[in-house]
Amino acid sequence: MPDVPQEPLFSTADEAEAAFYEAIELGDLDLLMRVWSTDENVACIHPGGERLVGVDAVRASWQEILANGALPLRRIGVHTLHSAMSSVHTVIEQLVVGTRQGRRVINCYATNVYHGGPSGWHLVLHHASQATDDSDVALHHEIPDVLH
Repeated sequence: MPDVPQEPLFSTADEAEAAFYEAIELGDLDLLMRVWSTDENVACIHPGGERLVGVDAVRASWQEILANGALPLRRIGVHTLHSAMSSVHTVIEQLVVGTRQGRRVINCYATNVYHGGPSGWHLVLHHASQATDDSDVALHHEIPDVLH
């Protein structure tokens, strides 16, 4: 397993989550892995994928996803549940993809679980699945024309 430095130190789960989505939008695997805990019990489930357990499996999956560079992913409808040492965030992720017919927005529901400790806050679980309909998304009225 590559030695993944835990810097920068995320002082809140919200900071860690902002860095997570920024890393995806930038296609920055190193930043993305600094958000993840180095605990071998971390887990990740991508839409339609299998459960991946362990830092190596999680890193390999994100490396494959980001192989083509940045991913235009935006989060909306953030809902959080905080406790002293953990934070659960449920979000709607919007991915804009180009098709022959133009742009299409794919909506996914995601759950991100963060744990806090002496080295700051880090992601221990990311679970995303494609939304079956857009009714919940429509409540947020945030489907973007342009993602940045």
